[in-house]
Amino acid sequence: MASITFLNDPVTLLGNGVKVGDVAPDFKVLDNDLSPVTLEDSEGKVRLISVVPSIDTGVCDAQTRRFNEDAANLSDVEVLTISVDLPFAQKRWCGSNGLENVKTLSDHRDLSFGEAYGVHIKELRLLARAVFVIDSNDKIAYVEYVSEATNHPNYEAAIEAVKIAE
Repeated sequence: MASITFLNDPVTLLGNGVKVGDVAPDFKVLDNDLSPVTLEDSEGKVRLISVVPSIDTGVCDAQTRRFNEDAANLSDVEVLTISVDLPFAQKRWCGSNGLENVKTLSDHRDLSFGEAYGVHIKELRLLARAVFVIDSNDKIAYVEYVSEATNHPNYEAAIEAVKIAE
């Protein structure tokens, strides 16, 4: 299990952590129209999953924008940003920011993703900042649990993992 801090205070992560080589666990989250989305919905594609505590904060905003820009240069890759923000807030944020290459998904209802990937912060009911790359055969190809939740992930390493998994 990963060990992280939030504003330099240790927090407890709930759920099962994943590592490179694992079969990617399934999950059920909601899209901006409240429709369920599972891992199976992007079957056969490489997926980059960007996990953020809240889309409305500076680092989360920058992370989502960065992966949106990077996704424009990737072929047949599904880029998903998952947080516990309500789908309505995600839809508003996407509409006001004009992002076209990233899908925002909400884990607010069940914390299904948070529990399956070990990123549910018990004390805050938020998701820890993390990045996962899942190859087209549903194997975990890259994992980064960001040790301090207010820091940026390693964008370059994640994109390199996507290119290798393509």
